[in-house]
Amino acid sequence: MNLLRTESGKSSLAASEIDRTGLAERLRRNIAGEVRFDDGSRAIYSTDASNYRHIPIGVVIPRSTDDVVATVAVAREFGAPILARGGGTSLAGQCCNVAVVMDMSKHVNRVLEVNAREKWARVEPGVVLDQLRVPIQRQHGLTFGPDPATHTHCTLGGMIGNNSCGVHSVQAGRTSDNIHELDVLTYDGTRLQVGETPEDKLARMIGSNGRTGEIYSGLQRLRDENLQRIRTRFPQIPRRVSGYNLPDLLPERGFHLARALVGSEATCVTVLEAKVRLVHWPKRRALVVLGYDDVFAAASHLSEVLEHQPVALEGIDDKLVHYMRVKHLHEKDIHLLPDGKGWLLVEMGGESRDEAESRAHDLMNALRRSKDTPAMKLYDSTEEVERIWEIRESGLGATAHVPGMHDTWPGWEDAAVPPVRLADYLRDFRSLLNEFKYEAALYGHFGDGCVHCRIDFDLESEQGKERYRAFTSRAADLVVQYGGSLSGEHGDGQSRADLLEKMYGPELIDAFRDFKRIWDPDGKMNPGKVVDPNSRTADLRVTPPLDDLQVRTHFQFPDDDGSFASSTLRCVGVGKCRRTHDAFMCPSFVATRDEKDSTRGRARALFEMLHGESIHDGWQSRDVHDTLDLCLGCKGCKKECPVDVDMATYKAEFLSHYYDGRRRPLSHHVMGKVERFARLGSRFPGVANFLSNTWPFGPLAKRITGVASARRLPRLARESFSRWFEKRPDQRKQGEPLVLFPDAFNNYFFPGTLKAAVAVFERMGYCVQVPGGGIPAIRPLIHYGFLQDAKKRLAPAVAYLDDFARQGIPIIGMEPSEVSVFRDELRGLYPDNDSTERLRKGVKLFSEFLDETEVEFPQLSRKAVFHGHCHQKAVLRSEAARNVLRRIGLEFIEPEVGCCGMAGSFGYERSHYDVSMSVARQNLIPRIREAGSDTLIIADGFSCREQIRHGTGRNALHLAEVVARSLQEQAGGRP
Repeated sequence: MNLLRTESGKSSLAASEIDRTGLAERLRRNIAGEVRFDDGSRAIYSTDASNYRHIPIGVVIPRSTDDVVATVAVAREFGAPILARGGGTSLAGQCCNVAVVMDMSKHVNRVLEVNAREKWARVEPGVVLDQLRVPIQRQHGLTFGPDPATHTHCTLGGMIGNNSCGVHSVQAGRTSDNIHELDVLTYDGTRLQVGETPEDKLARMIGSNGRTGEIYSGLQRLRDENLQRIRTRFPQIPRRVSGYNLPDLLPERGFHLARALVGSEATCVTVLEAKVRLVHWPKRRALVVLGYDDVFAAASHLSEVLEHQPVALEGIDDKLVHYMRVKHLHEKDIHLLPDGKGWLLVEMGGESRDEAESRAHDLMNALRRSKDTPAMKLYDSTEEVERIWEIRESGLGATAHVPGMHDTWPGWEDAAVPPVRLADYLRDFRSLLNEFKYEAALYGHFGDGCVHCRIDFDLESEQGKERYRAFTSRAADLVVQYGGSLSGEHGDGQSRADLLEKMYGPELIDAFRDFKRIWDPDGKMNPGKVVDPNSRTADLRVTPPLDDLQVRTHFQFPDDDGSFASSTLRCVGVGKCRRTHDAFMCPSFVATRDEKDSTRGRARALFEMLHGESIHDGWQSRDVHDTLDLCLGCKGCKKECPVDVDMATYKAEFLSHYYDGRRRPLSHHVMGKVERFARLGSRFPGVANFLSNTWPFGPLAKRITGVASARRLPRLARESFSRWFEKRPDQRKQGEPLVLFPDAFNNYFFPGTLKAAVAVFERMGYCVQVPGGGIPAIRPLIHYGFLQDAKKRLAPAVAYLDDFARQGIPIIGMEPSEVSVFRDELRGLYPDNDSTERLRKGVKLFSEFLDETEVEFPQLSRKAVFHGHCHQKAVLRSEAARNVLRRIGLEFIEPEVGCCGMAGSFGYERSHYDVSMSVARQNLIPRIREAGSDTLIIADGFSCREQIRHGTGRNALHLAEVVARSLQEQAGGRP
């Protein structure tokens, strides 16, 4: 068993004595859920969003609460530590351990009951916060108050473990303030319903027999022995998250065991169910943004702002905005901010728009009378408000992997102080950063005194780690000096736990140790976190990769210093790829709800492959291959991931090495080299179509090539576009030149799209030129990892098109997946080539070119459903197509924010068919089926049109065909 070594050696020693094989076999016999002890699964769960890395003993995906109880029982029999995990977005290391990891998020995720009258709900721990919040907000005007930035994908169980807060905690408080009862399970199998405990009930519980009586009597003793220290040593601030919640054991707090366990980070019990408080949600909100000379001046106005009782009060500094500009993140939104170099985002609530805005105006009028009046802006547009909040919520992504800067890391990212002292604390903290020559943007929940930042720590060299230790020690002293908490949101985990004595003193640390012992006398619940912790510089995941995997790659990864290893470090674990609603990435996760099918899970597998501890066979790893298998190559991650992870490129690189010297499936050759087969079939299209779609030839061909039996193979056109263009007698000879390259998909299967484009361009006065022989289909080659072949075929195409680019002649493509090759992969394959930059700027999609012209088109005045190709949204300018549709008068909806599920050849493959259709059925297929027969269905992507035809029986039009139709109708039906 290859385990990660720690400085303390505690976790490693205990785990090495466990019979993993026997444990896995027993679990499989005892539970209905999934038991994953393979190397790939262990790699995927090796870290969270923190700096730490622990290879788990194994992973269990329980299907029910009964499975959770059975898993703990089997783990106890084998002496294995246990860790319950939700969304895995913790930043302090509490969601990774050398333990049996139970992922509650896939199945143990129901909202069991909602009582709107009494304002509470019962939930299972794996329920995603927005899965609870959104429906009850709409139906009842209620919500669960704490709402961290990860609200679209964090789980209630994780929030309970971390004592999460969020933007609106200034009104709603921490998670601990919003918990009524918990159903919990101890490692020894004791199951308790805990909550507020009146004195008479406490006496009864202490008098009961067995473990329940021991737990209650032990906690009462702990409280009584530390009564004075608990009342005086815990900071009285809104965001005291560090340490165990011993104040909730006080008599005046009702001996509330549920709230005492919130924030215990799975180190004491496993939460099976929670009864949570619901609070009123203002029907209307108004946002005021205040601009100051700097972030310190902004923080100095908190008291005045808080007097007006905002429902949210956030702060950001000018460094955060600068990083966004450098990363081209929310560039079109930043200008919405008022003048300043430090800002407060103040949200006021009300039962009506007038009430919310009246309260906002009251605040603004009061600030106008203050000594230092800030710049102010009240936003009345819902769209603008959402865009401003996106600036704030993207703070982590904006501060990670900033070009031209050293990588930034958590480690001191959420300290909190009294809000009235925040301005002075920020000045001193900035001085401390300067002293250590660290860079960091400062932002966060200023209304609660909580400050977020990622700092450019050097966590690789021994000198850098010592400097990090020294800095965090000094930073802890500074927080204590201001009467604050080392953690104001993310918890202690391994990141801050060994600093807690500075905050609480040795006596309360002993009390924390006693609290854990009472619940977990065997020390098997998430060991090494909060109490008796592993060192904050142990188990760091920032370690050099193995030398023998530093092979020459096809892609050059220019944004990662030319290193594939560096690219796998991009993922910071924030888990935005785990969203399941309005999600571009990751479509396969939306379908499966499985961590291995998230962008984060795939990035973890590749990272571990390069380090060789949990995955030992490098590029030849079957575990990594299987983890990457359901990546559709949609590039949604490249667009939506806060740190620009590009899993489609990573997968292509991996496949090129995985199949180096290994026999490929026939489907790779057929689908990856589809252009060659299409060119051959186009010589006798009738014969080819007959053989591919007629029994018994068609089913036999599908079986041999791995195509799903339910799919109809695309039918070749009777005549390719290239042949049609060569022999057309009415070809325009005058006008400005324009190059239209016929991609293989439209050339051989949908030539009508190219013909329509010719009609449009010639009506605009251009002389259309078409490359002889066409431009090779590069995307399928890349998708299957035929990268050497792709480079060989791409090079002459680049040389040919560059001649036109040098002259400034427009180069137009019709298929988004092929155009995106020139805008994206070309730079990765040839990063230092002048032709690369010219073609990145010169090759445009049909919609992009039209959007940049001022030509007026006739109005169609029709309804339409528009589905953009995923590469159109991720790499190209997706808004261009929308603009063109509006210009021709179409009233349209977009039913799908991401991939249609076909993704080139992905949906054709037998092994991917179910996932492909599951993705399509999320939204796209139902909305098209609802559309009237006279509603136009528009999709530029070949695969999108095929998926729509297969799933709905409707034929989608390319935008060029729609524009040509408008011209045709203007001409009275004449082509």
